Order: sequence, then structure tokens, then C-alpha cells
Amino acid sequence: MKSIEKLIMAGWLVTLSPFVANAQDSVATAPATVPAAVPVAYQEKPFTWTLQDCIDWAKQQNITIQRNKVNVRSLALDLENARNNRLPTVNFSSNQQVGYRPFQETHSSVIGSEVISSSNRTSYSGSYGVNASMSLYDGGQIKNNIKLAEINSQIAELNVLASELSIEEQITQLYVQILYSQDAVTQDDELIALGQVQLDRAKALKKAGLLNKADVSQLESQLAQDKYQKVADETTLDNYRLQLKQIMELDGDESLVLADPTLENDVLAELPSKQAVYQHAVENRPEIKAQQLAMDRTYIDEKIAEAGNKPNLSASAGINTSNMSGNGNMFNQLKNQWNNGIGVTLSIPIWDHGKTKNAVAKARLERESTYLDMIDTQKSLWKTIENYWLQARNSQQRYIAAKENVDYCRESYNLTSEQFRLGMKNIVELTQDKTNLSSATQQMLQAKYTALLNIAMLKYYNGESIAF
Repeated sequence: MKSIEKLIMAGWLVTLSPFVANAQDSVATAPATVPAAVPVAYQEKPFTWTLQDCIDWAKQQNITIQRNKVNVRSLALDLENARNNRLPTVNFSSNQQVGYRPFQETHSSVIGSEVISSSNRTSYSGSYGVNASMSLYDGGQIKNNIKLAEINSQIAELNVLASELSIEEQITQLYVQILYSQDAVTQDDELIALGQVQLDRAKALKKAGLLNKADVSQLESQLAQDKYQKVADETTLDNYRLQLKQIMELDGDESLVLADPTLENDVLAELPSKQAVYQHAVENRPEIKAQQLAMDRTYIDEKIAEAGNKPNLSASAGINTSNMSGNGNMFNQLKNQWNNGIGVTLSIPIWDHGKTKNAVAKARLERESTYLDMIDTQKSLWKTIENYWLQARNSQQRYIAAKENVDYCRESYNLTSEQFRLGMKNIVELTQDKTNLSSATQQMLQAKYTALLNIAMLKYYNGESIAF
């Protein structure tokens, strides 16, 4: 008899050993503490920043991009869980109970398939079981949930790419704005230098009795306005630099010196076809691909909802035993109460208050809404590309005209300045020519950098790299 008990207990331990081993492995591999944060890859800061340097740095450091990458890892775990639902579930359960009946001389308890009578007022009972269950057919819910998790994972990866492209566009816009503001400050310095030369010359003429104090005061006022404009342009430059640092997640105290690019050839670069840029964007932009996947997701949602009208078939198996005090040897009881079972459960839906029908209808409405969103996004994409193209073309034409105007205004100012020195022009004519030169230069800079920015955006949407 003891040998039989040993065999039974040995079998019981063999049955439990995989679960005990798995539990030990999970304890052994579990981290002692959860890391506070995942460190971002270290990248050495360049001394001068090209546009590509700024973009590469932001892709590693930007918080929005990092959050989207965390979401990708989270959805990868959801996909793993969805795939694991194909496997059976196995669990071990045990129930231990102590009872006390102070006023009852005898009592009966059902233990397993037996009725046990006892005169003990205090009783102890225990039950043990290993049970497994597995879905054999669920109307395709597991399969479709796996497909749904795969699509969600792909959309999350596309969202990372979309956020990177969005950061690239923002950085490019700020980068060009900084270049424009730097040139504006340089132009302010030139105007201040010209104004100082004219003021010094006017003071010399006044000393010689050829100019009055009012003319000198007018030049002093003009010089003060030029200096004020420089301060305003420097403030704008600092603001753009701050915005770029914030996107790149650079500390505010760190310097941000941009590389000095050669841009003259880029200003008048040949523009690609609007239709070609749009076609490439529709086929390759991650936000468009994500919406196409979202459209596929609505079909899967409908199939999952329709599964509510289909039968469910599952299989189960279990090993159970129990014991109770006052009923003989514990091991004999475990042996006698040992019970192996296997079963199949079929569930056929008949009436669910119309929940499944409404779920299917909502899934179809969601598909219509997603389709309209996709069409709206494509139209918005076309408008964006067309606007960039028109802005680029118009800015190129304005740049050509503005550049000629700057040459004429500079020549006119130089002549007027020389005539003023000779006393042939008055202070009003000199100031007017200087204002015209300043305005023409400003128009040329605006046209130049507007063209550069819009050409850069067209290149981005056409899948080309930008090198400033």
C-alpha cells in the first residue's frame, strides 16, 4: 500500500513540477528593481550644427518621439498576448478549510464524490486540482484579435516615423528662420556701419559750416532707428534659437551655432512636379500608410463583432483530489479522491438584446468615418504640397526681381552718398535712398529664405534629403 501511495505522490509531483519550475524561473529572471527610465543613446554634440545634425540629435532626444517608441514596445507585448491566447491555460488551485461546530455532535461533509460523517466538532479539509482549458472554436475572435494587434503594432511604428518627419519639418522651418534672422542682423550691421560713416561725414560738414544741426540730428535719429532694428532682429533670432533648442531637447544654456551653408544655388533650384511629389507622398508618407491600416482595422473590428453570433467550443481537462480530517490516512484519501476529467463545452448564442447587431453596425459606421478621414487627409496633403510649390515658385521669381532691385538701390545710394558729400544732394534724399536700400534688401532676404523653406518642404514630401 505504501508503494502505491509513493507512486501516486510521485505522479502528483511530476504533474506539478513544470509549474514549480516555471515559477522558479520567473522569480530568478525577474529584475530586482524596475528601472526609473530608459536612457537615451548618447551622442556627442557637434561644435557647429548642420541641419542634419539637428535632425539626428532630435530623433534621439525628443520626448514625443521617445514616447511613441515606448508605445511601440507596449503594443508589441499586446501582440504577444494575443498570440498566446491560442495556447491552453493551465492553473493549480488549492482550498484549505477549518470548521468548528460547538453544538453539533455529528456532521456530514461532501468531499469529492463521497459523503463523510464525523463526530469531531473541529474538522479540517483540503482540496487540490490542476485544470486546463483551451478554445477550439470562437468564431475567429482569437485569429482576428491577433490581426488587430499586428495592425496596431504597425500603426504605432508608423506613428514613430510620422513624429520623426514632423520633427524634421519643424526643425527645418526653424533652421531656415534662424538663417534668415542671422542675415537680417548682418544686414543691420551693414546699415549701421553706413549710417555711422554718413553721420561722421555730416559732422565734418557741419564743423565746416556746410550743414546745419537739424541735418545732423536727422542722421543721428536714423542711426538710432537702425540700432533699434538690430536689437529687434537679435531678439527674434534668440527666440528662434530657443524654439529649436526646445525641440532638440537641448539645455537653454548650451550654445547653438549653425554651420554657414552656401544657399545661392538652392534658391533657384528646379522645382519638382506637384503631381509627382503628391504621388510619392501618398505612397510613402507614414501618416497615409497608418490611415490605410486603420481602414483595414475596421474590417477586422467588424469580423470580431460578428463573432458574437457564432458558437463557441472549448475543451477542458483536470486532475483533482481532496482530504478531510477524521476520515483516515491523508495519503489514502488523496488516492481515493483522485479524479481525472476531460470535457467539451459548446455555447450557442440565441439572444443578447441586440448587442452583437449594434456592435456590427457601429463597426461599419467606424469604417465610413475612417474612410472619410483618409480622404480628408489626402486632400489636405495635396493642398499642403500645392501651397509649398506655389510659394516656392513665387518666391523664386520675387527673389530674382528683388536681387536686381537691391543692386539698383545700392548703386543709387552710393551715387547719392557721393553727391551728398559734394553738396549736390540734401539729407532727405540721402535718407530716402538708404531707406529704399534697406527695404529692398529686406524683400530680397524674405524671398530668398521663403523659397529655400518651401523647396526644402517639397524635397521632404518627395523623399529627398536636405543639406544646409
